[in-house]
Amino acid sequence: MAETKEMVVPLRAAWAVPRTQRAARAIKEIRKHVNRHMKVTEDEELWIDEAVNHAIWKRGIQKPPRKIRIVATREEGFPIEIKLVEE
Repeated sequence: MAETKEMVVPLRAAWAVPRTQRAARAIKEIRKHVNRHMKVTEDEELWIDEAVNHAIWKRGIQKPPRKIRIVATREEGFPIEIKLVEE
């Protein structure tokens, strides 16, 4: 059975680093937020969808979004999938 959580990830910490590292820091913040809220164990992996990456990099490395809505899905035997919320 799959466990699914929809969450809004604040990316304000990505703006606290030099502007040439903001998009990369935003991806790290997404990983950190999902690890905390999905209680990821050491043997589990995270898989971030390409659409999430495009949403972060949409305005370039210097201006990632302030927050992003994602859906994290856990299925047994598969990595935890992180996808954008379809609106």
